[in-house]
Parts: sequence; structure tokens; C-alpha cells
Amino acid sequence: MEILGIDIGASGIKGAPVNTETGELTGARYRLPTPESAKPGPMIELMGKIIHHFKWSGAIGCGYPGVVINGITLSAANVHQKWVGLNAAALIAEKTDCPVCIVNDADAAGLAEMKFGAGRGHMGVVLIVTIGTGLGTALFTNGHLLPNAELGHIELGGEDAERSASDAARKRGRLSWKKWGRQFNRYLQELEKLLSPNLIILGGGSSKRFSEFSQYLTVRAEIVPAQLLNDAGIVGAALAAQDCMNGEGAGMTTPPAHPEFGRDEVPQDV
Repeated sequence: MEILGIDIGASGIKGAPVNTETGELTGARYRLPTPESAKPGPMIELMGKIIHHFKWSGAIGCGYPGVVINGITLSAANVHQKWVGLNAAALIAEKTDCPVCIVNDADAAGLAEMKFGAGRGHMGVVLIVTIGTGLGTALFTNGHLLPNAELGHIELGGEDAERSASDAARKRGRLSWKKWGRQFNRYLQELEKLLSPNLIILGGGSSKRFSEFSQYLTVRAEIVPAQLLNDAGIVGAALAAQDCMNGEGAGMTTPPAHPEFGRDEVPQDV
């Protein structure tokens, strides 16, 4: 089956068609920078451009950087607050005229790594941490996902862990890999106290530089870099959509027969 996966990020929105049987992208990844406002309207407009780029008319899966329950986005740590409480699945379906499934982006990346990447075949507790503008986490027990485990927001040193352990924190502070690696290690130590994972998989943009900071990580659990790297969110979004189509989770949100807004319009209040 081929499904279009879209990874909605705080710095970029990217997508590609995915063969959900092999995990391979069947077209070159297409990326657009996230609008400065990070409001839903402009970001959904860009999703429409990605769909137009691929001349897509089938199902799409979207990974969103925050909590998603039944197609509704319930948090917005690194995008505009207008996403909070939004029926994003319905709005995206109406805008794009495509059936939509939307899930937490770290959960999407985790699904991809567990099926096609570094987590394949692993039982026990597997923790995936995506390191980017924020810190995304996905938690699996014997291959089963606990959705929306937003553990990037645990308290670390009296503040949100993202403030010191994300890649954005490294860049903002112009930190060496050594200094940032030690800060990130403290974050992993806290997670290990809480979860006792058997395996930790590190994904997101910083995973490409794993060798630069891996020597500063001292937790007991085995730590490995993600194998799908920046494609994990796209592949996992497509897998999530396939699950929705098979009746797992919230199911697909289909476009309305009589749209309230034109196909090229997004309501101005978002």
C-alpha cells in the first residue's frame, strides 16, 4: 500500500509517498520551511502544497509535534497556541480533499523505527527520543505503543527538559557536543529512573551526529541511533494512517461532502 506521509515540524514540514510494506519512500522527500507564525492556517496551506507537489489524491498520514487524541491537537509546545483544541484532522481533510489520520510525531517516528529500523524485533521496554526543536518521545512495551508520552517536558534542573536537552538548546547556547552531551545524558538518566528501558533509540536531526556525543551517555540501557533518521516521521505517519484505515485507533477522517470552506481556503481565525 502507498500512503503519503507528512511530518509537521516546528522548523519544517516535509512529506513523501511511502510504501508501507517496505518502509521505502517512493518519491523524493519534499520539504517546506514552517511559517514564522506556526499557526494552523499557514501550516495547513503548506501541507496542501506538498499534496499538490505529489499530485496526491489518496490517504495521508500526518505527524504533529504534540498530543493528538481522536484527530484533535491538544498541546502546542513549539507551534502556535491556536493548534490547541483544534480538530486538525477535519480541517486538513477539508482543505486537502484527502482522508487524513493525524498522530503525535514522536509516536509516528517510533512506529517506523519499531517496524523497519533500530527497534525491529526488540521486546521489553523500548524508548525512542527524537532530538530536534523539542524532545519527542515514544514508548513501547513488547511492541505496543503508549500514545502521547510527552516526556520531553519532564522537569530537569527546575525547568522543562527541552530548555537544556534539545538540539535547539544546543544551538541557542552554542554548546560543544561535549557540554550538550552531558546535559542530554542527565535527561536520559531521569528517564531511566522512571522507565527502566531495555533499549533507547535516538532519532531526529541530532541522531546523524551520534558519534559526536555518544561517549558522554552513561545510562545502563543500550543506546543506538535511529536507522531511518529524518525519514522516520514521514514513514511512521504513513504507517499510522494504514492502522487507521484498518480500524485501529481513531480511524480516518474523511473530507466533508459539502465543505464549509473552499478547497483552497483555510478559515482566517486559525
